[in-house]
Amino acid sequence: MSSPSILISGASIAGPALASWLAQAGWDVTVIERFDRLRDEGQNIDIRGSGREVLRRMGLEDAVRAAHTHETGLDFVDELGRPLARFAAGTDDTSGGTAELEILRGRLGQILYDHSSAEAAYVFGDQITALHDDGHGVDVEFRHGSARRFDAVVVAEGLRSRTRSMVIPDVRLRELGVYSAYLTIPRTDADDNRWRWLICDRGRGVTLRPDDVGTIRAGLNMFGSVRGLDRLDRDEIVTILRATFADVGWETPRILDALDEAPLYFEALGQARLPCWSRGRVVLLGDAAYCASPISGMSTTLALTGAYVLAGELAHHTDTHTAFARYEAIMRPFVEKAQQLRPGLPRILYPRTRRQRSLLWAGLRTAASPLVNRLGDVSGALFSPPADALRLPDFAMTARHGG
Repeated sequence: MSSPSILISGASIAGPALASWLAQAGWDVTVIERFDRLRDEGQNIDIRGSGREVLRRMGLEDAVRAAHTHETGLDFVDELGRPLARFAAGTDDTSGGTAELEILRGRLGQILYDHSSAEAAYVFGDQITALHDDGHGVDVEFRHGSARRFDAVVVAEGLRSRTRSMVIPDVRLRELGVYSAYLTIPRTDADDNRWRWLICDRGRGVTLRPDDVGTIRAGLNMFGSVRGLDRLDRDEIVTILRATFADVGWETPRILDALDEAPLYFEALGQARLPCWSRGRVVLLGDAAYCASPISGMSTTLALTGAYVLAGELAHHTDTHTAFARYEAIMRPFVEKAQQLRPGLPRILYPRTRRQRSLLWAGLRTAASPLVNRLGDVSGALFSPPADALRLPDFAMTARHGG
């Protein structure tokens, strides 16, 4: 009998991780990506708890550790760059604002691609335009390639997935009110291996983070009620960023000067809270299903964990309906904990007035003080997400046949 076939849409983190596990289990795997190459842009991401365990089971923890950004902790700074509050990096699988294992998104994507591409077929520069599920298989139409039939389809795209609406229409995302602009700028002698964060007034924030390729990852963040800025073109976004951050000190002028030439990614932060993650033989995975947002510190962990759980259930159940239902039953409680942001977030990090900012700065100083930290792990209490709230099932990924 022929191997069951599956199409995965999305070649970021969740898609290649799933491709690796399913290819190992004997599936005929095709991954499609609408961009014409792997995207190497992206900021620092952390891998915690069950996500770390998935990497261990894949045999990739050492490869990811070798690509670590070497970020040593988080400093909140004032407009002269002086540290107001300093927090060390985590020293275990879960804790810390800076996780023990930090890596650039593009670097992790490349590692997962390299691990899966020998057995899974990748198609770049194309995307799904229609899905026709007849209960026995899914006929898929593409923008460029010829139509094909698969036993199952996985949508492993981003928060604002275009393909998701073909599966579950009228999805209402939870908008968090934060816009983030990410760009890569040259490293200077003033830079170090700390994550530095300036909290401004008027709902603004500026960050600098180290990477492992000799540059610095900068962030311009703003909180407010205006919607739709992420749909503007690059020139319009650059104009808004320059006007919004024109009066901010520290390293902000350097970041604004780089806007014309630097790689730039701009997004509106939000969460995907869907009533279900599958329909028929099509299932959602990663951010398309349950984005928790960068504020949670959990999106990458959820992507890796979800890929492992979905692969394990598909490897052990010939009926996709049963596999999808079990995947959701295992993952949903974990996802719900991950999406429960700490009280006041994200608003508390984006004060409107200088008085509010001063109060926040005072609170951070207190939290970072040696006296307070002798009473308990304040950094862990403030920054550690529930990444170890799921005990991973043990799946033996053995080959099976049939659809």
